[in-house]
Amino acid sequence: MKEAMRRLRNYGIFVSMLAVALLGSYQYLSGYTTVSNNVNGKEMPICSVETKEKKVALTFESAWGDEDIARILEILKKQEVRATFFLTGEWVEKYPEGVKAIRDAGHDIGNHSESHRSMGSLNEEEQKEEIMSVHRKVEELTGVRMDLFRLPYDNYDDAVIRNLQSCGYYPIQWSVDSFDWKDYGADSIQEVVLSHERLDNGAIILLHSGTKYTADALEALITGIKEKGYQIVPVSELIYREEYHLDVTGRQIKD
Repeated sequence: MKEAMRRLRNYGIFVSMLAVALLGSYQYLSGYTTVSNNVNGKEMPICSVETKEKKVALTFESAWGDEDIARILEILKKQEVRATFFLTGEWVEKYPEGVKAIRDAGHDIGNHSESHRSMGSLNEEEQKEEIMSVHRKVEELTGVRMDLFRLPYDNYDDAVIRNLQSCGYYPIQWSVDSFDWKDYGADSIQEVVLSHERLDNGAIILLHSGTKYTADALEALITGIKEKGYQIVPVSELIYREEYHLDVTGRQIKD
């Protein structure tokens, strides 16, 4: 009887392992809850969220200077908006007071890699060091344990997504690119975002700090988004944490 039970238990373990292998990015969280970032056999980041609520997220990538951070934070405070800041490890080291100010203002702090390298060009060990080095720095500095990751240069492959997940991260990209980094001017940033065909429920908007015109555009941009009836929330309050799948555009859909 004991031998039969042992064989049955081992068979169950084998079936579970086989299921995980076949399902790719399905992760078993608690109980029988599953999530999947696998779309037609390809691993995908979350680029937007399917929701009936009129909510969008503003995200900032901080990998260069800090000359506009105080102004950006001031505008967000004035507009009563919380955003998500994706920080590189190098930025964290250079501007620790900026990191603390972001935390103290109640914004999300996300991981943007240690040194802004193209993740798809790195081996597994290098990828995990790019992920976890900045993770440790932010936790030591602020007490925040990050779980949102923005991929530099929008560069990824299946292995990168799986490595992020194994490190406890949700890969977060965007559905609306402001192109603020092209320095076309404040009016251009506002026009691109506010007229974008994918500015809809669950949109994730890409902005940067350390650019020439982003801070100049920000207040009018936020006002324009609000006038369209959208509430602006941090990514942590927009995405689903469990029981979801993605479509071919990276849109997160609740199961």
